[in-house]
Amino acid sequence: MSAVTSAARSVTRTQWAAITAVVLALLFAGTATVASAGRDGGTGPAPAPAADSADAGFARDMAVHHQQAVEMSFIVRDSTDDEEVRRLAYDIANTQANQRGMLLGWLDLWGLPKVESGQEPMAWMETSQDTGDGMDMGSGSGSGDHSGMSGMDHGNTGHEVHDGSLMPGMATKTELDQLREARGEQAEILYLQLMTDHHKGGVSMAEGCVELCEVGTEKDLAAGMVAAQQSEMGLMADLLKARGAKPRTG
Repeated sequence: MSAVTSAARSVTRTQWAAITAVVLALLFAGTATVASAGRDGGTGPAPAPAADSADAGFARDMAVHHQQAVEMSFIVRDSTDDEEVRRLAYDIANTQANQRGMLLGWLDLWGLPKVESGQEPMAWMETSQDTGDGMDMGSGSGSGDHSGMSGMDHGNTGHEVHDGSLMPGMATKTELDQLREARGEQAEILYLQLMTDHHKGGVSMAEGCVELCEVGTEKDLAAGMVAAQQSEMGLMADLLKARGAKPRTG
């Protein structure tokens, strides 16, 4: 197992501090607002989102997406002794398991099923885009500030569901098997590459919720996911570089 250079360690220590701050703020806010997710600004009960709404779709899909991130993190934890990669894996597993609990808790609160029969993954993004709500998803214009949304693909276009990869960024069953078999630096590199792809897909989904969801607490959670996962992608790029590797996608 190769040693991480002093320069890389200095950078990653700074990024760990930034990521930890984002994660702690996100978990605190999420824990404090789960119970209020079905209320409108605390003034009274708000109508529960519809089963085919962006709010419900995001909660279901991101819960599935997060579950795989937790699984991959536990796999690499047992495949390497590297302190930094194990710390990252622990943080991802802990954060995403907590967020998954929030998302499933909201579905319970709204009286909605955790699995919608016949509903394709990411359909909530396509449906919401086609409702004629006046938002230009491609240019990032429309009501509100969508400056960070330019060029975002709100649908499942371009992703073929195959070999267990249900949504963009998700690893296939074959890739998960490869991760289980890998050890040491090989496992570290594969995990960092798979998790980078996973985060890119997750960020796109979370940005979609920021744009399309209506429940304020869920939009806030999604925005926190974007910030935390983008920070983690920067850290993973540095960890890969220190191992003579790079992300699989640009």
